[in-house]
Amino acid sequence: MMMQNNKEEFLSRLQEQQLIIYKICNSYCKNEYDRADLAQEITYQLWRSYSHFKGDVKFSTWMYRVALNVAITFYRKTKTSEAVIQLTEPATDPEDKKEDGSELEKNINTLQQFINELKELDKALMILYLEEKSYAEIAEILGITETNVATRISRAKDKLKQKFSTLNN
Repeated sequence: MMMQNNKEEFLSRLQEQQLIIYKICNSYCKNEYDRADLAQEITYQLWRSYSHFKGDVKFSTWMYRVALNVAITFYRKTKTSEAVIQLTEPATDPEDKKEDGSELEKNINTLQQFINELKELDKALMILYLEEKSYAEIAEILGITETNVATRISRAKDKLKQKFSTLNN
């Protein structure tokens, strides 16, 4: 009976916070098949480690930590595979093919592309920053100090600004 209660509790919490998984998958994977694989792997790892969740942090914080660790590992494996395979044609997302109507949409797409080019930790930082997480929450999720969070976010923002200014010139 205890296992059934844990399962129901886990599924309920997962349902409430499922957007975390989608955001991370969209940030770390270019095509829908990889996103589906990553979402499945994140969900599996969350379930597998749920018994270790002690409640000393918010569920969403713990979920981000697990999901980002899985995504970074998945990203590294994918990058290694791509380097070995040497794709002759760049992967394209069907979303990229649709016409962007507004300048804002173009800027958002460009920002997402630039964020995807960042190193794994910086990418995770920017995802959490754009989620309006506090530096304390980001530090807790990623296991680094708040000072490190502030410094890395500032540097990532500078890189992104530089890329945008290069693009506009």
